[in-house]
Amino acid sequence: MRPANIITAVADILAGVAISGYFINVALHTDALDLCLPVVCLCLSTIGLYGGGVVFNDVFDAALDSTERPERPIPSGVISKSQAIILGTYLLLVGILAAFAVGRITGYAGWLSISVAVSALIYDKWGKHHAFLGPINMGLCRGLNLLLGISIVPDALYTYWWMGIIPIVYIAAVTNISRGEVHGGSVRSLRFTAVCYAAVYITMAVLAWLHHHLFTALPFILLFAVMINRPLFKAMNDPSGPNIGKAVKGGIIALVVMNAAWAAAFATLPFALAVLLLLPLSIVLGKLFAVT
Repeated sequence: MRPANIITAVADILAGVAISGYFINVALHTDALDLCLPVVCLCLSTIGLYGGGVVFNDVFDAALDSTERPERPIPSGVISKSQAIILGTYLLLVGILAAFAVGRITGYAGWLSISVAVSALIYDKWGKHHAFLGPINMGLCRGLNLLLGISIVPDALYTYWWMGIIPIVYIAAVTNISRGEVHGGSVRSLRFTAVCYAAVYITMAVLAWLHHHLFTALPFILLFAVMINRPLFKAMNDPSGPNIGKAVKGGIIALVVMNAAWAAAFATLPFALAVLLLLPLSIVLGKLFAVT
């Protein structure tokens, strides 16, 4: 299920909630339980959607993993393929039902959750095998996940729908280099990813400035840039499989900081710090369980 990655997906939801202005616009007219319950349901939804998506990734990759990654749960015999299918299906259903529980109020969350699930399954089965469409497909899952968080305030989707493009670009860049994890990658591919990374954090800085929160968001943006560029530059100097793997892992774990930066740019510093607190948890889980 990639627990460390699931934490980053929860951070996506919290970033979307911050972008929507939910706690600013709704908090004045709602008691604490009614205020927090939709956020909890959306977090549960993304846990199910992300967990189910990566379980099915292992299901579809079982034959290949038996050769390239025999330590993975299915080829190593820790779990059978049929058990993994049941688990993945259960997780996706939990994700969709939790979103529809919110969707009765907001209208869009349930349909967005179905879109995330379908996009994940398409990537697992077919998308990953396409050099160009695969990274975009993977990025689409993250972009829709951010929109799932924004959908907590339906009207905010009309204003900020385009922000789903930013995670698409970022995750497409990460997925682009992940193909070199096993056998090594190319410097050209790594340079392309570096350009995409730069476009993302420059965009973040511009949006923070436009919302008059640049100085609040800047420390988060700088931390994000350091976390993704250090392993990437190391991989550029030596594009071996292990270095590529570290660059991919850094790009995924840094999503928590990216989302904290969005919270700082659109909401408040305490909310951004609350999102950032997910980073140590994700790092610890990343040491205990597979990330890539």
